[in-house]
Amino acid sequence: MYTRKRYGFWMTFIWSKKPFIIGIVYAAVLTVFFELIYHKLRFDFSISWQPISVLGIAVAFYLGFKNNASYDRTWEARKIWGGIVNSSRTFGAVVCSFINGENQDYIKKELIHRHIAWLTALRYQLRLEREWEHTEYRLKGKYNPIISEHYFQDLEKEIKNVLCEEEFELYKGKTNMAAQILHKQATRLQELRNSGYYDDFRHMEFHKLVADFYADQGRSERIKNFPFPRQYASTAWWLGIIFAVLVPFGLLNIFHNLESHTVWLTIPFSALIIWAFFLMEMIGDFSENPFEGTYNDVPITSISRGIEIDLREMLGEKEIPKPITAENGFLM
Repeated sequence: MYTRKRYGFWMTFIWSKKPFIIGIVYAAVLTVFFELIYHKLRFDFSISWQPISVLGIAVAFYLGFKNNASYDRTWEARKIWGGIVNSSRTFGAVVCSFINGENQDYIKKELIHRHIAWLTALRYQLRLEREWEHTEYRLKGKYNPIISEHYFQDLEKEIKNVLCEEEFELYKGKTNMAAQILHKQATRLQELRNSGYYDDFRHMEFHKLVADFYADQGRSERIKNFPFPRQYASTAWWLGIIFAVLVPFGLLNIFHNLESHTVWLTIPFSALIIWAFFLMEMIGDFSENPFEGTYNDVPITSISRGIEIDLREMLGEKEIPKPITAENGFLM
């Protein structure tokens, strides 16, 4: 997530410069060819702007639909993790207040640390790459695992701070580590109820929270594992290509009929229009996958660290990790 007030113009342009460069080269070739052909053969292959503008309006509407849908995916992901924040704080509070009996301090620490392990495993799983994601644009770092082997290596370093090695080994071979950690948490809570650490009513409250965590994990996985429908993403791309191909032909028709030499304005204006449309397409494209580890992600690493800090402070621990801070404006 980018945390500064706005992206700078040059940062935006450099990120999206490819359509502008292609557009200016394409328009320059067409304009030079038009000038040569027109002056020698008096042949005008320009196209009236009206039908091109109608196509441009259609493309703009379609890009608006795509961007709205992409924004909804990102905003839903943020709401899901806002719910995880609230439920995690509630879980920490009820653990500290409900657990009473022998070794209660150890048990409170065990339950809360296992919850931190679940957060850690979940965010690592959500950052594993998918075929449709922009992995080449990842913000490289320890929070962005690329392949499964790398995932286990980095996850193990973090998760062993809150789980013993024996318990971590139980999860390591599982398909969905985060789900298995929650299963272990539910089993442990039942063991504590059977041992008389709290009554049935409080046990129901614990399991309601576990169910909420399962639900939030499932919602996150739905966004992660189900891409923005490819038919919509592909249509926006190809309509944009067709429009970009036709833009210089329409501008040639406009500028050629004006004063002498204005035909050369076709080059910069074509590049500008093409860049604007593809910039909108790229913004939607990079907002589709809020857990892919790129510029516009939901900052689940920072959110997880904030939850961890709150829970450790509830336990009264002294060694509290520092909050994740933004680097060059980017917060992960």
